[in-house]
Amino acid sequence: MPLTHPEKLILHSLGQFYRSLNQPLIEKPVRVRTSKIVFIELIVKSKVVNKQERALYKNLENLEKRKLIVYDSQMIAFTPKGLKELEKVEKEIKPFTDIENYFQKGVHSQRKFQTVIRTNEA
Repeated sequence: MPLTHPEKLILHSLGQFYRSLNQPLIEKPVRVRTSKIVFIELIVKSKVVNKQERALYKNLENLEKRKLIVYDSQMIAFTPKGLKELEKVEKEIKPFTDIENYFQKGVHSQRKFQTVIRTNEA
């Protein structure tokens, strides 16, 4: 059964959180880990995920049941299967992030941009 959208979002968020700490995820074991409570607090505080804490706990439990994450001394860690799934999610969203980055860098064209200014008159 494929991952749900919220599960993908949680998996990706955890991967980005660990990556922001400059921890390698694929070739070496993750050295710095976080607890479930701290991770959920960060997700709620980000206001990107519109889920309540209980729903986030359930999503993490589902990821654990699917053997994508494990808890080692109450710290979240990716399993090899979880890392593969994270790679799939990242490949899925890469075109979206690439186009966002392209436009944020500034669009340069050989042609001049044509702009039309209109008023909201009837």
